[in-house]
Amino acid sequence: MSLAARLARAGSAVVSALAVVLMLGLLAFAGLALWQDAAVSRGAFAGAELLRYKPAVLSAAAPTLTELQAVNPDVRGWLTVDGTHIDYPVVQGATNMDYINRDVYGVFSLSGAVFLDSRNAPDLTDAYSIFYGHHMENGAMFGDVSKFADAAYFDAHPDASVVVPGAAYTLELFACLEADAYDPVLYTPEQYTDGVQTLLDYAAANAVQWRDIGAAAGDRLAALSTCAGAETNGRVVLLGRLCPVQEGDESE
Repeated sequence: MSLAARLARAGSAVVSALAVVLMLGLLAFAGLALWQDAAVSRGAFAGAELLRYKPAVLSAAAPTLTELQAVNPDVRGWLTVDGTHIDYPVVQGATNMDYINRDVYGVFSLSGAVFLDSRNAPDLTDAYSIFYGHHMENGAMFGDVSKFADAAYFDAHPDASVVVPGAAYTLELFACLEADAYDPVLYTPEQYTDGVQTLLDYAAANAVQWRDIGAAAGDRLAALSTCAGAETNGRVVLLGRLCPVQEGDESE
């Protein structure tokens, strides 16, 4: 065999080997990406370790929340939407970016945490409070919020609750809106110092789903906000009326 032929054969072998190495590397990278995506999705659900801090009853007495606040002072309460995956502690940072990529313990996490708008009062005494959570395709965090755009799902899930140290609330869900992240009516909670009539009128005119619960200007409202699929600035917002739980009305 000539020298040229031997060199050509050797070169071909080297190219084939490099192709195999490259293919194996791509497969390994794809496998790692899938594993990381699955890990993020699994980690977005509240596990047993976290659920032990959930208040046992809908009551102003919430010793388990006090325990969780000892772990992270930014903890504000616990939010539950009945019949959904939304069942999480709520944190509040100095800004609305603090918990975009940090979990309830303050540790880096792509799924972030459910958090209260930094402009809101921690005890939910504002006229309008906003909760945020990532849209996870597997239904974790606020992934289920988007489902409320469907009439059947909206009708089947009217109830939620929030417990904060010293107070407990039912949250009567009455509207689902598809909006922009910079909507001034929905995302400027500090403007509602004289009641929420403007917000109610806006919701009634723009909601994709609506339930008449007789909400009035003097009521306290809360919103659950999450991203709307692939739209960069698209948001789905679920509105509810906060009703304080009176002593003696506590429930499991």
